[in-house]
Amino acid sequence: MRDVVDDIKEAFLTGVSYMLPFVVAGGILVALGFLLGGYDIPNTVEPGRNFASTIFWIGKIGLGTFMVPILGAYVAFSIADKPGICVGMFGGWLATDPWGMGYSSGFIGALIAGIIAGYLVNWLKKIPLPNAVRSLLPTLIIPVIGCAGICLLMHYVIGGPLGALTSALTTMLNNLGTGNLVLLGIVQGCMLAFDMGGPCNKVAYAFALACMETGNYAPMAANFVACCAPPLAMAFAMLVAPKKFTKEDRTGIAGCFAGALCMITEFAIPYAAKNLKYIPCFMVGSAVGSVMSYLWGITIRAPHGGVFVVFAMNKVIPFFICLIVAGAVSAALIVLVSKTKTEEELAAE
Repeated sequence: MRDVVDDIKEAFLTGVSYMLPFVVAGGILVALGFLLGGYDIPNTVEPGRNFASTIFWIGKIGLGTFMVPILGAYVAFSIADKPGICVGMFGGWLATDPWGMGYSSGFIGALIAGIIAGYLVNWLKKIPLPNAVRSLLPTLIIPVIGCAGICLLMHYVIGGPLGALTSALTTMLNNLGTGNLVLLGIVQGCMLAFDMGGPCNKVAYAFALACMETGNYAPMAANFVACCAPPLAMAFAMLVAPKKFTKEDRTGIAGCFAGALCMITEFAIPYAAKNLKYIPCFMVGSAVGSVMSYLWGITIRAPHGGVFVVFAMNKVIPFFICLIVAGAVSAALIVLVSKTKTEEELAAE
């Protein structure tokens, strides 16, 4: 049972990793389309009729067309290797409710479809066949039986329940009260800052993507703040208390600022690796920033890009206030838990 759980966890992370370039490219192009043509451009301009509309709909290819099927494909790939890609992509495509049957399950559906597709393909690989026809297994038998099987299963059996679950979760998120938003911000911020690009970070990021797909852009804004805050906190801490950091550490100040601007949380990892006490410091600051973002009603219509996608933010100044406060809170805690270097240590730099 533990092996199955580990396989599913690894499959999820693999799927998100392969999906991310499609999401980033598509999301930023959609945001550029909004910038150039306004947020009503999907409804007021036919696809491809002007430059802004063209950019917007190119972005929708990645964010709206490819994102969910690619997730299903590479979740299945992680479990069943290359033969799983085709079957998982078919299952992920069905999760988008392409025929308008009312069972769109999006991100969740693609994840479930990819897992089922992966194990279905592994089962099909074990079919006993004569050597003369065994070469047809990866090119004919698995694609045909696998794609038909996962699509029929999604359409007739699990598509409806998954669609209902997704709809219920979307409604719940859209109706969250202030107290629940505070709790959500704390959990999301802590997860994003805990391993800075690792499994917890990816799960929280995937949650923000799933919300973004349904038109709820507040979790993505909280995601931006929480991910940008750790490297910003390290830069602040080293500037405020230079005697608590080595000369080598302080050479990374510019890099930390760059990581904060570009939403690359991983710039803070080398410092956390040297002192694990920094991790809870990052978590507290990111949680504070996420909560502030939710309470301020900040939304971001791009899935990545750091401060360079300010055109996709509904409240630019409040976003920067949240980010600076998050970084300052973490920085204060980092300075508090860091020991001042001795004369010998400073002399040895």
